[in-house]
Amino acid sequence: MEIQLKVKEIATQKGFNQSSLSRAANVDFKTVKRIFQDPTRDVSLSTVVKIAWALNVPLNELMDVHGEPHSRPDASHPEA
Repeated sequence: MEIQLKVKEIATQKGFNQSSLSRAANVDFKTVKRIFQDPTRDVSLSTVVKIAWALNVPLNELMDVHGEPHSRPDASHPEA
């Protein structure tokens, strides 16, 4: 499964650059820069929530999810 953040696209549409989004979301500039450069980067949920709030969009609008989640081990067959 891959999660791709659409932060750069939405921020640009709403007139934000990396610096202004960093300030509005109260997120470190380096973090915002990394998200803009690599939208598949693993980012904490709290960071994504702050960015969604700053951009005034629902959380799910910031994410494209591709593929299936990894399967979990079957709980009825515990490993020895």
